[in-house]
Amino acid sequence: MAGVNKAIIVGRLGRDPELRYTQDGRAVASFSVATSEEWKDKDSGDKKERTEWHRVVAFGRLGEICGEYLAKGRLVYVDGRLQTRSWEKDGVTRYTTEIVAANMQILEPKGSGGSGGGGSMGEPVADDAGIPDDIPF
Repeated sequence: MAGVNKAIIVGRLGRDPELRYTQDGRAVASFSVATSEEWKDKDSGDKKERTEWHRVVAFGRLGEICGEYLAKGRLVYVDGRLQTRSWEKDGVTRYTTEIVAANMQILEPKGSGGSGGGGSMGEPVADDAGIPDDIPF
């Protein structure tokens, strides 16, 4: 039986996306998204909060869109798959796990919430979608 590898997050960007291109010209956008949970401490009654940071990478046309329209503070929905990669630095193998985005949607109208870029509560943007030149956000 095959497994399921699906990640879905809704959170705010911690910084502007970094957009670069591979040697063959394919766009790659990297950014981090913060998700938070809140609860009330049973003993003290104080409000507690925990923030988790998620690395996200988007390829191709979706990567270009993320690089152009996302900015620090923007509220976004991202879904994709988890992927762990490794590299070696100073003789030490390092690992990171990131979400490889398949879909992205900006969850607030243009001009509200975070800084920079616009947004739309319209249809999500998929990595393999044919994106028109007149994007409405």
